[in-house]
Amino acid sequence: MAHDFGVNQGLVEELYLKYRENPASVAAEWRKFFDTLEEDPFPPRRSSAGTLTAPSSVGTLLTPSAVGTITAPAPTTNGGNGQAAAAVQPVIAARAASDRRSFIPGPETRTATELQSRVSAMVNAYRVRGHLFADLDPLGLAPKPAFDIDLSAFGLDNVDLETTFQAMGQQLSLRQIVSRLKETYCRTIGTEVTQIEDPEERNWLQHRMESTLNHVDLTREQQLRLLGKLTEAEVWETFIDTTYVKTKRFSLEGGESTIPLLELLIETSAAHGADEVVIGMAHRGRLNVLVNVMELPAHDLLAAFEDAQPEKYKGRGDVKYHLGYSSDRKLAGKNVHLTLSFNPSHLEFVNPVVEGRVRAKQDRREDHHRKRVVPLLIHGDAAFIGQGVVAETLNLANLPGYTTGGTIHVVINNQIGYTTEVEDARSTRYCTDLVRMLRCPVFHVNGEDPEAVAQVAKLAAEYRQRYSKDVVVDLYCYRKYGHNEGDEPRFTQPVMYRAVDSKKTVRQVYVDRLLELGKITPNEADAIMQERRERLSKALHQVRETKHTYEPTAFTGVWTAYQGGPDASAPDAPTAVAKSTLVPLLNTLAHVPDGFQLMRQVAAVQQQYKEAAEKGTGIRWGVAENLAYATLLAQGYNVRLTGQDSRRGTFAHRMAVLHDTNSGNEFVPLHHLGDGQGRFEIYDSPLSEQGVLGFEYGYSLDSPDALVIWEAQFGDFANGAQVIIDQFLVSGEDKWHRLNGLVMLLPHGFEGAGPEHSSARLERFLALAAEDNIQVVNLTNASQIFHALRRQVMRPWRKPLVVMSPKSLFRSAEATCTLDDLANGSFQRIIGDAEIAPKKAKRVILCSGKVYYDLAQHRHKLGRDDVAIIRLEQLYPLRPEEIRDVLSGYADGTDLVWVQEEPFNSGAWYFLNARLPSMIEYRLPLRCVSRVESASPATGSGKAHALEQQQLIEEAFANIGAKTARASTRPRASTAS
Repeated sequence: MAHDFGVNQGLVEELYLKYRENPASVAAEWRKFFDTLEEDPFPPRRSSAGTLTAPSSVGTLLTPSAVGTITAPAPTTNGGNGQAAAAVQPVIAARAASDRRSFIPGPETRTATELQSRVSAMVNAYRVRGHLFADLDPLGLAPKPAFDIDLSAFGLDNVDLETTFQAMGQQLSLRQIVSRLKETYCRTIGTEVTQIEDPEERNWLQHRMESTLNHVDLTREQQLRLLGKLTEAEVWETFIDTTYVKTKRFSLEGGESTIPLLELLIETSAAHGADEVVIGMAHRGRLNVLVNVMELPAHDLLAAFEDAQPEKYKGRGDVKYHLGYSSDRKLAGKNVHLTLSFNPSHLEFVNPVVEGRVRAKQDRREDHHRKRVVPLLIHGDAAFIGQGVVAETLNLANLPGYTTGGTIHVVINNQIGYTTEVEDARSTRYCTDLVRMLRCPVFHVNGEDPEAVAQVAKLAAEYRQRYSKDVVVDLYCYRKYGHNEGDEPRFTQPVMYRAVDSKKTVRQVYVDRLLELGKITPNEADAIMQERRERLSKALHQVRETKHTYEPTAFTGVWTAYQGGPDASAPDAPTAVAKSTLVPLLNTLAHVPDGFQLMRQVAAVQQQYKEAAEKGTGIRWGVAENLAYATLLAQGYNVRLTGQDSRRGTFAHRMAVLHDTNSGNEFVPLHHLGDGQGRFEIYDSPLSEQGVLGFEYGYSLDSPDALVIWEAQFGDFANGAQVIIDQFLVSGEDKWHRLNGLVMLLPHGFEGAGPEHSSARLERFLALAAEDNIQVVNLTNASQIFHALRRQVMRPWRKPLVVMSPKSLFRSAEATCTLDDLANGSFQRIIGDAEIAPKKAKRVILCSGKVYYDLAQHRHKLGRDDVAIIRLEQLYPLRPEEIRDVLSGYADGTDLVWVQEEPFNSGAWYFLNARLPSMIEYRLPLRCVSRVESASPATGSGKAHALEQQQLIEEAFANIGAKTARASTRPRASTAS
């Protein structure tokens, strides 16, 4: 019985069925070929409905050949293509060579050609499907395919095994061909490379594998080194297991081959041009990697197990299996810098962070070929296929704004996820099938064969460095314990763990092999293990003698000049820019090349720059924002801005990239500011939040001297990246001593756009605000965005900046500023009310963002001169002294009302109500006016929105002077402090 080994023959079948019905309906090349067939290779079969259909089994003649020197028929309008043509090229070529005039070969030639074709089909089948038959599972529990690749499948079972054929680039007997194919593709390495679209890449890999039978030739010294790394991996785990019994460490036992695999991946990358490798991984095996790959001193990690001074870590720090580390190692005869990124328990979310870090390092080094800094991601099998952030990150791989020149992926394949079986964890055969989207090579390897692991390590690293593409190593292993050392896996996997319990360690399996080959003696093997144990014993003694503690270093390398800590510890930096600088920059931003045609609306935006330079007034938000970028670039700082539709801006306010209406050519004014300017990058991102925000967070980790911005299409889209925000952005300093200065622009404001496009969930960021970890602003004036963005770079204090970015204010004439505001001003955390005399005020309204303009307009309409309106532009960190100062002129007991557009349970109210009263020493009674509390942020009705907004504004001015401190009898909007 023949089987489908993955050859796409549908088109050939379709052409033959057309030929059978009408020979004139197919191209001449195909007609000549079909004319020579003695029997129907695709006999019709009956379906269950009784109709005739084409067969699904592989025709033995119509299979891609391994012979790459024969030219196939060209594509035809009848549906012919290169692949289908290649399917019959051996037959056509042989027959044409036999009789070029008649194209009809003799019987002997035809028989030989058919046999060669069948051999070629078999070779191709091994290349395409050989991995299905490889011995990958150390436990021997993986199901086998229901079919086999045997000679009978190709009509070769009656052929003399000593008959020679052309295969794998040489003349071999049939016996040799089968032997070499099994050794190359069905031993302990299973390869998926035929899906690679570039023939040169595919052929390079096939040659590397077939010429060596997928073996690596190791010297005794190399074998001993391999054994040494396996020993280090095993000894670390057993030492910790006996010293700290049942302590959670997420053991690597069963997957010890990970350590030599990583070592060889890094070393081979270094030998092919890499100077630096950035690693991301979850907790499984992390401690082992820290000690045995990163070479973190063992006494530092043992100190974390000892935990001798708990008072040092009250409220901060992280568990030891989330720690990162950087080191310099001598590999491949050169210094290689290694970085293991800090990571929370959210597994794969470190992936885009690592990619962003690598891109930043490459940009800093001007590594345009992206060979010198390599990303290496280590995954778990269940997480790799199960978590959406993996797909988002893979999609970034070849995009101009995010490519890092290929990532090396390693999957530590325990064949289980916590307690979840494979059949419940994925819908695919392999956990790596997700990477088919990139059509990159995948090497499945049995982790119990360390030398096979060494072979795929070399292939993978060389491929990445040669072709700048992703590559995957799927390391089949097992987990000696449950999900952690305190878990009992036999509750749910008794069969698997019977197999685990019977296993020798990976190291012992390799020792046995070396003993069998005579490459080592038992005493030598024991000595290697004893030496590793003694090292750890000495380190533990040192820790216990000295009460040593360990915590990550901070603010080194490129971070030396920057600081974190309290807001008050770092002075504000001047952000004003002289008019003599601003005006030329505005004129540059207004300029487009001669003949460059703009749409009328875009030309109107460009005109704003020219008017700003000429008049010095009416500067709109987009102009002020781009001018902030221009001033920083002119000073030599780099600016990077990405997000969905950021090049023009969701609301078409930015227009940083201009398009010629005739040619479609692009022009970026911010690229043309003059010699010595910084690098300006702006990219429209894919429709991704967590992947892209993680990438930009990573980029900011290695770019403290740049302005790095992620912009959401609408503010609430940040919901899709909440893990990045919670676990990295706001807590990285507290957990890991890692700073970042990422800016998030989140369009926010209630304008009748419905529940999903109104709120950036301000309350969530304020709930995460503590220890001056982030900055949260909600701005009302174009000058404020200018100074806020410049402050983010000019001030050496590095914290994330969350901007409740406007929507309607982009075009509001009221929110404009002047050149004097930019040339002489600075960022204002609080904007007081200069129009109302404090002593005359009967009510003080505090607000933030666009609602200010509605309040000011209503006050003007009412003609009130006894209501002050104060804008809280920076909601966090708050400076009590500034708040006290701006409210100092108002009499004790004056009604203080916080007005927000958001519902009562959202926005800044809960946050401010917990802080403001004590800051002002309870002098002014505080209450809230807001929308009614709601389970969703806003109404979907435009008219309902307008009605709510009117009621909100009217309520803010109701009952002025009344003795009650309530603005309404509705409890949701009246909370006295």
